[in-house]
Amino acid sequence: MLLVLYRIYQIVVMVPMIVVLTILTGIVAIVGSLLGGGRFWGYWPPHIWAKLCTWLTLVSVEVRGRENIQEKTSYVFVANHQGAYDIFSIYGFLGHNFKWMMKIGLRKFPVVGISCKAAGHIFVDNSSPAAIRHTMAEAEKTLKGGMSVVVFPEGSRSRSGRMGRFHTGAFKLAMEFQLPVVPVTIDGAYHVLPRGQWLPHWGKVILTIHKPIAPPADEADRRRVSDLSAEAIRSALPERYR
Repeated sequence: MLLVLYRIYQIVVMVPMIVVLTILTGIVAIVGSLLGGGRFWGYWPPHIWAKLCTWLTLVSVEVRGRENIQEKTSYVFVANHQGAYDIFSIYGFLGHNFKWMMKIGLRKFPVVGISCKAAGHIFVDNSSPAAIRHTMAEAEKTLKGGMSVVVFPEGSRSRSGRMGRFHTGAFKLAMEFQLPVVPVTIDGAYHVLPRGQWLPHWGKVILTIHKPIAPPADEADRRRVSDLSAEAIRSALPERYR
């Protein structure tokens, strides 16, 4: 009975409100970024949006390890990707201004793609050497003045909740700009909204921020940093998701 009432609430109240909030947030982020720059408008409206969305869906987020990061310091945050609620958890509760490093295909999404471009998020284009150089040049401009970047090294949401293989992009970025890598464990997002489902379930997400890892010194060191990051993320996951 409780689940039936929850589904009715989702359809009648939650979904319409989240749709409206998402459209309004996108418009505010676009206009604000074009007029006043993406550093403020690309972070704070989505930050509030994410908190409201978790509240509306009866999802709580607990943050552990925030003392491991410093304000106004640039980091490459790398997180496991359990589900759609990873976005809400990072945006709403990481507590550090950042830009997303995302697939270039996401630029096609209505409102969201336009707002992300206006806010200065980094779209990764691996289609050619020239496109990769352009991506790195854009990243260099974005990461000035204490700005950080968040990457899901797995590349896409997990189908089972378990961690997948890490791609190299985040660690190449850390090596190129000599930025410390901060592993972030997301636990609970798969339970709330696994891949393939559209309506979430109430629950709790735990966001664990681990201690920074020194940037890779060279290409040979990049694999070590990737392995250390994966090990740190796994350490805060239940055995079934490691």
